[in-house]
Amino acid sequence: MPLTPLEQSSPMARIASINAADPDHADRMCALGRAVLETEAQAVMTLAGRLDANFARACDFLLGCRGRIVVLGMGKSGHIAGKIAATLASTGSPAFFVHPGEASHGDLGMITADDAVLALSNSGETEEILLILPLIKRLGVPLIGLTGNPRSTLARGADVNLDVSVTQEACPLGLAPTASTTAALAMGDALAVALLERRGFTRDDFARSHPAGTLGRRLLLHVADIMHRDAEIPRVAQGTALRETLLEMTRKGLGMTAILDGEERIAGIYTDGDLRRTLDRGLDLHATPVDAVMTRHPVRVRADILAAEALRVMEERKINALLVVDGTGRLIGALNMHDLLRAGVV
Repeated sequence: MPLTPLEQSSPMARIASINAADPDHADRMCALGRAVLETEAQAVMTLAGRLDANFARACDFLLGCRGRIVVLGMGKSGHIAGKIAATLASTGSPAFFVHPGEASHGDLGMITADDAVLALSNSGETEEILLILPLIKRLGVPLIGLTGNPRSTLARGADVNLDVSVTQEACPLGLAPTASTTAALAMGDALAVALLERRGFTRDDFARSHPAGTLGRRLLLHVADIMHRDAEIPRVAQGTALRETLLEMTRKGLGMTAILDGEERIAGIYTDGDLRRTLDRGLDLHATPVDAVMTRHPVRVRADILAAEALRVMEERKINALLVVDGTGRLIGALNMHDLLRAGVV
């Protein structure tokens, strides 16, 4: 069937045509979206008043787990189960998702006697989960159910069941899992955060499990990890002419250079800002020694501080580069704001 002119047009043109034919279209779409959000928000708020001793018991089972938390779910519940497993694992409670359909074909061997099982099923009658229920019970591992039917087979077979039922789905047909999956996901988050708090899980722990994330970089990356070393460090001796100093700055590309005394200790720093001030004074670049125009007593940091701390120092002092020293005050590195940007600290 050939496409109509409207179907052949660009997305923006189609939107314009729809709105021209139906001026109230945008208002109705926003009203429908608002109704969905309100329905799902109400479903989550209802859970808060439903938490009782069963929630505490579920947390105790999971805290007592010496192995891993195995999260099960089919269909849309399976997607939610995967997210819950990921959240648990990233917050100090080792967990992974197992597909119930695959479990009955060999993956059940992934569950050991040291594990705990968290099973999601809105109806509580998901065939694939009920099929492996006796095998889970035979292993003797704790079974926690998240169901929308407290009288279901799964709810009755679980050691503890958490009621995540909703009065209605956000779908106007009452068919697509919407409010129910939102409720299950929120309950999973509640479990994960309660366990996180009880385990004393810290920001540093979180960073170690997210080394590639922004928080991980801020909490794990040290100045020593990103600073320029050895021949990469821009440096000149006291008495060096400004012309030679500028050549060293250009070669190393950090927008500054350290000026060292006869014992290789830092006497000062010369930066792009110092160069602008030098030019304003009309000084001879060939005849003027860098000592006459350098910034004395420059800011310096240790290599073992966090890169995020170096960033804070730069921001507070309104500078773009730092010299790095060892415990005796000798120059061992240099970095600038671009290094922090490349490392993802900024």
